[in-house]
Amino acid sequence: MMRNHTSLSIFILLGLTDDPPMQVLIFTFLVVSYLLSVTGNLTIIILTLIDSHLKTAMYFFLKHFSFLETLFTTVCIPRFLYSLSTGDKTISYNACVSQLFFIFLFGGTEFFLLAIMSYDRYVAICKPLHYATIMNSRVCVWLVICCWIAGWLVIFPPLCLGLNLEFCDSNVIDHFLCDASAMLKISCSDTWFIEQMVVTLAVLINIVTFLCVVMSYIYIINAILKFPSSQQKLKAFSTCSSHLIVVSITYGSCIFIYVKPSAKDEMAINKCVLVLTTSVAPMLNPFIYSLRNKQVKEAFTDLIKRISLISRK
Repeated sequence: MMRNHTSLSIFILLGLTDDPPMQVLIFTFLVVSYLLSVTGNLTIIILTLIDSHLKTAMYFFLKHFSFLETLFTTVCIPRFLYSLSTGDKTISYNACVSQLFFIFLFGGTEFFLLAIMSYDRYVAICKPLHYATIMNSRVCVWLVICCWIAGWLVIFPPLCLGLNLEFCDSNVIDHFLCDASAMLKISCSDTWFIEQMVVTLAVLINIVTFLCVVMSYIYIINAILKFPSSQQKLKAFSTCSSHLIVVSITYGSCIFIYVKPSAKDEMAINKCVLVLTTSVAPMLNPFIYSLRNKQVKEAFTDLIKRISLISRK
C-alpha cells in the first residue's frame, strides 16, 4: 500500500499573471476556447454515433480521440477558470495529484491513439480491399482498449514514486495547474531519479508512437505516388491531411514542454505553451477534421437540417 509522506495538504497555484486586466483577458479567452472545444468535440462524437456514413474505423478512432480531447481540456481548464474568477489559488494535495494523474493518462493515451489512427490510414490506402476485414469493429475496440492500458502502464512507475515525494519547504507551484516539472521543482526530496524517469518515458512515448506514425506515412506516400491519376492522389492525401495536422500540433507541443533536461528550467514559456496545448489544440482539432472532411461536413449539415425540422414541428 502506497503512503503519502508529504507534510503539506494544500498547494498554491500561482497561475499565469497577477495583472487584473490580463487575468480578465485570459479568463475570457479560456472560456470561449473551452466552450468551443467541448462543443466541437461533442459534435464530432454525436455525428459519429448517429450518422450511418461515419461508421468506419477511421471515425470510430476519431470519436475516441474527441472524447479524450474533451476529457483532457476538462481536467485542465475549468479548475483554472475557477481560480481566475474567485481568486482562490489553493488546491488540495489529493486534487493536485488527481489532476496530474489524469493529465498524463489522457495525454499518454492520445499519443498511442494517434499512432493507431495512422495505422488505420495505412490499411485504408495501402490495403483497401482488406480494410473492412483487418479493421473490423472487434479489432478497433481492442486497439482503443490497448491505448488506454498503454497510457496507464506508462504513467504507473513515476506515479508510484511521485506519491512518496516530500513537500516540506514550499507549497507554491509556479504554474496554473499541477504540472510535474513545477511540482518536482518545489519538492524537498531528491527528485533526480523520478525526473530522469519522467523524461525517459516522455521520450519513449514520443519516439515509439512517432516512429509508428512515420513508418505508416512512408508506406502511405509510397502507395499514393503509384496511383495513376492526380485526382486519386489528391483524394488519398486529403484523407490523411487532417490527421497529419493534429499529429504535428500534438507532438510539437509535447516535445517542447516535457522532453527537456531538468525540471529546474524556467517555467514561463512552459506555461504559455501548456495553455495553448490544453485549450487551443482541443478547440482546433474538431474544426481541422470537419473543415477538411467532406463526410463530416455532410453529416453536420444533415444534423442541422434534422434539428431544424424538429424545431418547426
